[in-house]
Amino acid sequence: MKVSQMHFRTLREVPTEAEIPSHILLLRAGMIKKTAAGIYSYMPMGWRTIRKIEQIVREEMDAKGAEEIYTQSVQPAELWKESGRWDAYGPEMWRLKDRNAREFCLGPTAEEVFTDLVKGDVSSHRQLPRMLYQITDKYRDEARPRYGMMRSRVFIMKDNYSFDKDAAGMDESYDKMYDAYSRVFTRCGLNFRPVEADTGAIGGSNSHEFTALCEYGESEIAYCDCCDLAATVEKAACVDAAAEENIAMLPLEKVHTPGTKTIEEVADFLKVDKARTIKALLFVTYDAEGNENGYVAVFIRGDRELNMTKLVNALDIPEYAIAFADEAKMAAATGCVGGFTGPLHLHDCKIVVDSELPGLKNLCAGACETDHHYINVNYGRDYEGDIVVDLKTLKEGDACPICGAPVRHARGVEVGQIFKLGTKYSEPMRAIYKDENQKDQLIWMGCYGIGVSRTFQAIIDMPQNHDDGGIIWPMSVAPYHVIITEMKPGDEAQDAVSQRIYDALTAAGVEVLWDDRNERPGVKFKDADLIGIPVRITVGKLAGEGIVEYKLRRDADKSEKEVEEAIAAAIEIVNAERTGR
Repeated sequence: MKVSQMHFRTLREVPTEAEIPSHILLLRAGMIKKTAAGIYSYMPMGWRTIRKIEQIVREEMDAKGAEEIYTQSVQPAELWKESGRWDAYGPEMWRLKDRNAREFCLGPTAEEVFTDLVKGDVSSHRQLPRMLYQITDKYRDEARPRYGMMRSRVFIMKDNYSFDKDAAGMDESYDKMYDAYSRVFTRCGLNFRPVEADTGAIGGSNSHEFTALCEYGESEIAYCDCCDLAATVEKAACVDAAAEENIAMLPLEKVHTPGTKTIEEVADFLKVDKARTIKALLFVTYDAEGNENGYVAVFIRGDRELNMTKLVNALDIPEYAIAFADEAKMAAATGCVGGFTGPLHLHDCKIVVDSELPGLKNLCAGACETDHHYINVNYGRDYEGDIVVDLKTLKEGDACPICGAPVRHARGVEVGQIFKLGTKYSEPMRAIYKDENQKDQLIWMGCYGIGVSRTFQAIIDMPQNHDDGGIIWPMSVAPYHVIITEMKPGDEAQDAVSQRIYDALTAAGVEVLWDDRNERPGVKFKDADLIGIPVRITVGKLAGEGIVEYKLRRDADKSEKEVEEAIAAAIEIVNAERTGR
């Protein structure tokens, strides 16, 4: 392909909307264009890379026996109501009605659709297992779309579902996809880590998230160098402080603590460690229609951080159904006092207590009275919780819940996630089959998603895949393998050599971009670096002598080679690296 014939435009300035390297470089390289907030179009070279990622996904899915289908993004509400998720999914779902007032949504995921398809076709154990996948657009009305494809409202996703006779079959399918995902992300040039993850709105009994490790990612993972711990911070369990069994409970005492609304202030005033205080966090919950549905008071050790995912799981509500309460409004209903709330004297609210507090003695907590706290507060004697559960965030340096060694943290981008769904969808939607004894049995399911457009962007955020000059694409997903940079189009010798290289590489199956524009050499070199083509062959003033310049995008060094030598070198490296295996 000649650049002069392409729809191609690069930017020299950093777009104001872009904050992280991958988003900046995709916009500057002209690979994507913003259509609206959180909605992007893929331009020719960007689309070529997207298609290559899709092809890698297809090859690895097909190798595991999965079959590709295609379902429509417009999904009927009836299926979601059948599963019970129509009201539960939340405001991210784009809902619409047709001219006959029938309700639909733009698919944010596809569990219901795939379950419905299979339950209509599968009736016997002889038809199982089955594994189906698709690659299509997904729609989620993000409240704060940002970072390009990392948090977009329309994105390309591979979703995949397995259907098995029992839990053992589901586990086998899950393991197949775990292996396939590892192969996909390796081939795409990602430095990634599979970690245990919360199942979220998808549900199920177990999940692993595949996280591309980079400093700009929204995901945070906890891991241990001394054992197998690897989990998102939302999922990671925490170790409670040792129970103080041999410490006597001291008499409860109310003390005057003027102006001490924060944990830091009260700890300083009373000359105690923050770990000897109880932090209160106040929330209001909502029902499916958005109406207030009760108050929640959460209590956790003063130096700990609340894990919201653990809280919503404990309450068995979706994330969108809870928010920080208006303290004045909550005070009238429950007796709380902003900045001085403790677990004593509260009423008409659900009290959720972190699992660590029952084992600790003689703590300090708010007295539900302005400018007053209690000291020597003890669980069981002075207060109790409606729910007692681990609510803590596992911080870097905390004890590993498996081996006790200090935990480490890393940031990354979630590019894929797999779930053991069990019978979460087959039961309400009556996806059943006849076993060997002609008895009805529920189908066991697994769910497996890859964010194709997320992967596209995450590749660039890998430190080895970008520099100050632009993108450095891995060969397996590069829009083109080789760029011929012709210094003086119209020069007879340069035209001839460029054509010779282009024809030879094309004949060998190498994808070639030929920059034949009448632009300054500096512009061409900057564009070549920006778009990140792995191999650059520069045809310049030595073309008449059969000499060209050969350079790999990832290396600083360049060399002069005879034309045939440059062709051979390009073919060799492309063939060695194009599959990503």
